[in-house]
Amino acid sequence: MAKRAIFEEVSTTERPAATAGVIDAAKRGARGFARAWLITLFVLVVVMIAVGGLTRLTDSGLSITEWRPLSGALPPRSAEDWQREFDLYRAIPEYELQNKGMTLAEFQWIYWWEWGHRQFGRFIGVVWALGFFGMLAFRQVPPGWTSRFLALGLLGGLQGAIGWWMVASGLEGTMLDVASYRLAVHLGLAFVILSLIAWYVLSMSRPEADLIQARRAQDTGLGRWAGVLIGATFFQVIWGALVAGIDAGLWVRDWPTMNGGVFPVDMWVLEPLWRNMIDNPGTVQFFHRVFGYALFVLMIVAWLRARRSANAATKGAFAAIVAMAFLQMVLGVVTVLEGVPLQWAILHQFGAVILVCLTVRARHRAKYPLPQSVRT
Repeated sequence: MAKRAIFEEVSTTERPAATAGVIDAAKRGARGFARAWLITLFVLVVVMIAVGGLTRLTDSGLSITEWRPLSGALPPRSAEDWQREFDLYRAIPEYELQNKGMTLAEFQWIYWWEWGHRQFGRFIGVVWALGFFGMLAFRQVPPGWTSRFLALGLLGGLQGAIGWWMVASGLEGTMLDVASYRLAVHLGLAFVILSLIAWYVLSMSRPEADLIQARRAQDTGLGRWAGVLIGATFFQVIWGALVAGIDAGLWVRDWPTMNGGVFPVDMWVLEPLWRNMIDNPGTVQFFHRVFGYALFVLMIVAWLRARRSANAATKGAFAAIVAMAFLQMVLGVVTVLEGVPLQWAILHQFGAVILVCLTVRARHRAKYPLPQSVRT
């Protein structure tokens, strides 16, 4: 055989292009649609939490005394219909003990607010159903996501049922409002749904192959810290619902003291003792403050741990938590000092939404670090 030169071209045949992997090739368009659909649901749930808070602050939640998932979508259309709804409202304790003498026009105002609240919930359900069943019909659900998307719909249905369970607690006996613990369950589930959607949006924002590769570089310890922050923040949100449920923010209106002292007056006056933790306004607000201080310290410790991370985006995610936590504490203090006006109360609740979402993002960043250059 003839000898070849060292730099002789072995073959001029063009090599075939590399074939993309199965993960990269699978339903790219469906992933984009699913992400847009999830973002829409996220925005709607955020608005729904605000609407629910306003419903509570305007004392509108008990104006509709029946749960009619389908027929309830239609409002009263005649004078007779309005009179029937008004008569049902006048039979519950809130009217007898708090709003006796209310006119029909005044009743219609709170009725429309609660009706809009329920209609908005139905609208969210329709948006979920159209997106989910549409993707199913056209076989566009991204691989592995069917059960997760279905779970969102089931949780939404459960949320509606819990909403009625909450309202029912204020329709009998001597209750002026719904039971605070049921309000806490209702709000807590709303935050669970919102957190799941936030996690799904973060995951859908990156190709599946990128997530698999990023997981190899995850910071397990920092991920655990983020998980602790998520749980602790949820606990504080639920305790905040107990505060709202019994209007505890109106009972103590000074800070950092409570009625001029370290502890509120009559902190353990109710029997049995445990009732003070959910029914005594001063006690409930006291522990909401204490838990808030403890949570802030916990977040600072997690941030200091995150500063050792080699990933700038992960460190930034934990720094954002501390900054938002400080702002949330300021909002809480101002809300109390101002006597819980509607605008400050809603801002404080919206701050809780942002804070929970930031803890979820930090957990995602720790589990799936964003790529960065070696120089960075």
